[in-house]
Amino acid sequence: MSTPYPFTAVVGQDDLRLALLLNAVSPAVGGVLVRGEKGTAKSTAVRALSALLPAVDVVPGCRFSCDPAAPDPACPDGPHEAGPGAIRPARMVELPVGASEDRLVGALDIERALSEGVKAFEPGLLADAHRGILYVDEVNLLHDHLVDLLLDAAAMGASYVEREGVSVRHAARFLLVGTMNPEEGELRPQLLDRFGLTVEVAASREPDQRVEVVRRRLAYDDDPEGFAARFGADESALRARIVAARALLPSVRLGDGALRQIAATCAAFEVDGMRADIVMARTATALAAWAGRTDVLAEDVRQAALLALPHRRRRNPFDAPGLDEDKLDETLEQFGSGEDGDGDDDPDPDGPGGGGRPPQDGPDTSGGPQDGQDAADAPADGDTGARPEAGEGGSPQASGGEQQPARAADPFRTKVLTVPGLGEGTAGRRSRARTEHGRTTGARRPRGALTKLHLAATVQAAAPHQRARGRSGRGLVVRRDDLRQAVREGHESNLVLFVVDASGSMAARQRMGAVKGAVLSLLLDAYQRRDKVGLVTFRGSAADVALPPTSSVDAAATRLESLPTGGRTPLAAGLLKAHDVLRVERLRDPARRPLVVVVTDGRATGGPEPVALAGRAARLFAADGVASVVVDCESGPVRLGLAGKLAGELGGTAVTLDELRADSIAGLVRDVRDAQGVSKRAA
Repeated sequence: MSTPYPFTAVVGQDDLRLALLLNAVSPAVGGVLVRGEKGTAKSTAVRALSALLPAVDVVPGCRFSCDPAAPDPACPDGPHEAGPGAIRPARMVELPVGASEDRLVGALDIERALSEGVKAFEPGLLADAHRGILYVDEVNLLHDHLVDLLLDAAAMGASYVEREGVSVRHAARFLLVGTMNPEEGELRPQLLDRFGLTVEVAASREPDQRVEVVRRRLAYDDDPEGFAARFGADESALRARIVAARALLPSVRLGDGALRQIAATCAAFEVDGMRADIVMARTATALAAWAGRTDVLAEDVRQAALLALPHRRRRNPFDAPGLDEDKLDETLEQFGSGEDGDGDDDPDPDGPGGGGRPPQDGPDTSGGPQDGQDAADAPADGDTGARPEAGEGGSPQASGGEQQPARAADPFRTKVLTVPGLGEGTAGRRSRARTEHGRTTGARRPRGALTKLHLAATVQAAAPHQRARGRSGRGLVVRRDDLRQAVREGHESNLVLFVVDASGSMAARQRMGAVKGAVLSLLLDAYQRRDKVGLVTFRGSAADVALPPTSSVDAAATRLESLPTGGRTPLAAGLLKAHDVLRVERLRDPARRPLVVVVTDGRATGGPEPVALAGRAARLFAADGVASVVVDCESGPVRLGLAGKLAGELGGTAVTLDELRADSIAGLVRDVRDAQGVSKRAA
């Protein structure tokens, strides 16, 4: 293996280095999630940490890395007698994004099962990572069910495997490190909460620091061994400090005063559950041990809050990350206690060397409440949208003048919109699909390479031929023709393309706020179901791709919030633009099925024969078999039903804003009708 980049040679990134070192001192902290833009040394720092971890003493020949001083009594390779062991370096195991469940947790050893007739367990990556580091690059792209298994094992310190006739439990205590680029999509808040600490990293904007980064990287690439030797003394000193901090950790005292500050801080920032309190307590204790102290001080609690709380304040993907440090300091001062220090919450304590204490600009402080006083202008000035046609001509917004965009109403839980049929796209949570993961629904002969063996079907296919094949002993003679591929059915994610009418007929502030709230709700639903999203808007005389298909619903929400309105309604242009976006995306990702959500009142104005042209554009989607839903935004006592006619041309369905709500009476009635098979719908 090539020489790793030295940990002490990483320039800047104090938060990242400190979080990793705290987990090295106390793995009970729960790992760290590193969020940041590409090219910010995330992977480099994680790989460098593995060289700093102390070597581990293992039972010779044990595939599960049992400690000879206290072997696991339930080890599948045991029982082991206590005795001398073998020293080996701590491992860093990387989990690929495309890994299967079998590769992660382990599975039945098929070769031994078929040739010897015995049930043997083949360990997975969780067993390899025991007492080391498990590193997941691009953790936000990992399948959700794998993330669930991973975090459950990290939380319990053990992996439980119950599958294919195998029942195994083995220890799985490791330092979990995940890295991700938020531009490629977020983790669900429930999964964010399972990481002990989180760090936001960004490239330095200081020219001198950037020069030093480039200089060191070029030197390392030219001579890795020589470069590592230059930092050998620093690496040895840091390794010794980790060992000393681990030894000191059991002696660190977490007093009632510090515990009260931790509890008050978590309560003040309204984090859910108790995991944040526990993680903060363990982090503050590790910080004290890292500083060589046996008492937890207020400065440790403050630093623990900056590392453990920002990601736990995000209840949905549109909440801004970060922590209000002024509020944090006020809370610590209010609940300070002389028991754990002098009560001084000076934000610039003398930090220890080595990993360094992060600079005091800390995480982004923009994550406070966003419901400021400027929201008071959200209601309309008496125009409730009952006359939507007024925006077509001389309304202030019809001219495209840049007035303050209407604020989105609060998001709500929407009805489940799905693509009918059975797909084979990327795993997700929206529509039914044949996937590599999910419940087994049958078996078939493999087409190409065998990826998932259906053991029972394979044995059943081979059993009638055993006498003819001269079977002897306990083994089962299996030939290639007997192998059966498991057919599994799960759920897939889709491409949800929003086509939003931003014309003058939609421009009344109160009405547009409701429309934006509905789209925001659908975006939140798309985030939870792991969809890709795109945004096409049309107004005036043309349509624009406001957001090309992406996995970042944050970006879509940002574009939606500043969406300009006014002008005529080029409905045909919007539909044709959406059709073109789907055509290009189908070339890039042919397995991902689209769901088009058109948000409009159905009006079409501007140009020759706008209604007929919009109808022809809509029929293109029906001809391609694209699933579509029209969200009818028409309001007022007199309604023309144009959105319903558009849905018929699209070959889809229409729902009103009220029916879009999952808890609405109209939606409930429609669900009952669907269950009875009276109405066939795509939502």
